[in-house]
Amino acid sequence: MLTPAFLDELRARTTLSSVIAPHVKLTRAGREWKACCPFHNEKTPSFTVNDEKHFYHCFGCGAHGDAIRFLTENRGLPFMDAVKELAQAASLEVPAADPRSQERAKRQATLHDVMADAAAWFTEQFEGLDGAEARAYCQKRGIGAGAVKRFGIGFAPDRRNGLRKALERHGDDKLVECGLLIRVEDEPKKEPYDRFRGRLMIPIRDQRGRVIGFGGRILGTGEPKYLNSPETVLFDKGSSLYHIDRASPASRQARRLIVVEGYMDVIGLDRAGIAEVVAPNGTALTERQLELLWRMDPSPILCFDGDKAGAKAAIRAATRALPLLGPERTLSFVTLPEGQDPDDLVNAGGRDAVEALLGRPEPLVDRLWRHEVEASPLTTPEQRAGLKQRLVDHAAAIADRSLSQLYREEWMDRFYALNRRDRGTAPAPTPGRPSSPGQRRGAWVRGKGFVPPEPPPGAEARAIGASGIDPFTARALAAGLAVHPDLILEEAELLAALPFADPAAEALKQRLLSAALHAPALDSRALAPILADERTAKLLEEMQRGSGVVFSFNRSETDPAKGRADLKAVIELLAEKREISAALGHARQRAIEGDEHAPADMLRLERAITEANRRLADFSIIE
Repeated sequence: MLTPAFLDELRARTTLSSVIAPHVKLTRAGREWKACCPFHNEKTPSFTVNDEKHFYHCFGCGAHGDAIRFLTENRGLPFMDAVKELAQAASLEVPAADPRSQERAKRQATLHDVMADAAAWFTEQFEGLDGAEARAYCQKRGIGAGAVKRFGIGFAPDRRNGLRKALERHGDDKLVECGLLIRVEDEPKKEPYDRFRGRLMIPIRDQRGRVIGFGGRILGTGEPKYLNSPETVLFDKGSSLYHIDRASPASRQARRLIVVEGYMDVIGLDRAGIAEVVAPNGTALTERQLELLWRMDPSPILCFDGDKAGAKAAIRAATRALPLLGPERTLSFVTLPEGQDPDDLVNAGGRDAVEALLGRPEPLVDRLWRHEVEASPLTTPEQRAGLKQRLVDHAAAIADRSLSQLYREEWMDRFYALNRRDRGTAPAPTPGRPSSPGQRRGAWVRGKGFVPPEPPPGAEARAIGASGIDPFTARALAAGLAVHPDLILEEAELLAALPFADPAAEALKQRLLSAALHAPALDSRALAPILADERTAKLLEEMQRGSGVVFSFNRSETDPAKGRADLKAVIELLAEKREISAALGHARQRAIEGDEHAPADMLRLERAITEANRRLADFSIIE
């Protein structure tokens, strides 16, 4: 545990300006230093550094802190990493929590030395006679001397024991532990040999800039195209990001963070002057990597290749992120032109071409919607039910319940709008075959009321359509609409298509729909004369009689905004359940006719109905 005395000693031994100077151009101003603030864009310096008092302060944005805070805020280092870096520079030993932790820290420090020496040796080979092919490759890719130095690019000659001999002072065991040598476990008499041979070497660094692994790209033909370091004490692929050491401070300055697929994509965007870029280390984005991204930016931009693999990687990242989303944690997406990667884009149009795409990223909610809509045709009830179920499942995966509900409402609004649009252009049904989903749902037309749908196919499905919403639920809905009249016109189409089994509830619903149709805006004030009508008041009184089931939107203690949202969700759930039921009836009819695919569709639709019932139960309370 770090004591206040240790932290005070660390601050006292640290010259703050020397910590900040490598990242900010400081100018002496009396006993202080001044600079343009690294935490916000400004032209007139308002950022001051006071070595005597050991703090910095910006009079523009209010940023304030000590050396530890600067490393955590500007470079994105975890607290302990910042402390260790400052302690090392000040020749202080960080107290270890226990002997085991102390031993582990010493071991890792030794391995870091090994990796640093390996990176230096690869750099020497790149610059020497053996590196001619590697230098030619970089020149062909437009990677100049400045980029080679910034990224520490090196070369591993195609020799079995080149690195092993160069670093023999460290011993084979440490080189194997770092993943630099391969030991043949089944043949202990065989000597270990170099893992990386004949490859362009790209060091992978942690947030403190220490080399923890390598990515090796083959220069000629052969597989694999990229060879990464294995998992080691230092290198955990799923918990690290390539280029994080430079991208973290750059993202704070640029106020954005870009995620690309690979090392060369990062280097390619760097050629265009864009440094706030990271990449996973040859893996799909993991939950731990997402957490790292969100520490740097609340909405990282995923900029994957414009091919099927890139699109698949983007959707995989989106679905993996869903359970972790929050009000300040999301993703956005940029779709590159077909067949292009970021390097191609830079070559074709430079930074302007890249910025044109990055300037209008697609939010996660839109990217998943587009993916699901484009995933398959939407011409049958089953296909539409499948789309709706996939969207509902995505929303349900979000752990933040408030955000989950907002996603669900957004997608359901789009789903019903898509149905309305398709209904306007749908062809007439073929005789003897079921009509399109839109035709079965009917239409709500201002001035004409509700145009009823064609009956669903099959006797069982017709029975479902005829039975309507059960009396208890129907009465609760009608009473809820009287409290939230603004929802009546908004959900008019769905309400008109939902028959209420209770006659009184159906009559009240029809009166409310008729009022909404003829009123420019139906609110509580406009509703008062309607509810005061003797017939309507009698219907409402019947609605409010106890039924044993109370929905959240009819409870007096429920917040009005939440009550409205819950009522809207229940209406849409009931409409969804009715459509799934109709599709189930259709599937059963197909099964009778011998369709071999029908049983699988029936099972999926039955599960969807069970899930809809479960979600409806979330809004009701037995009394």
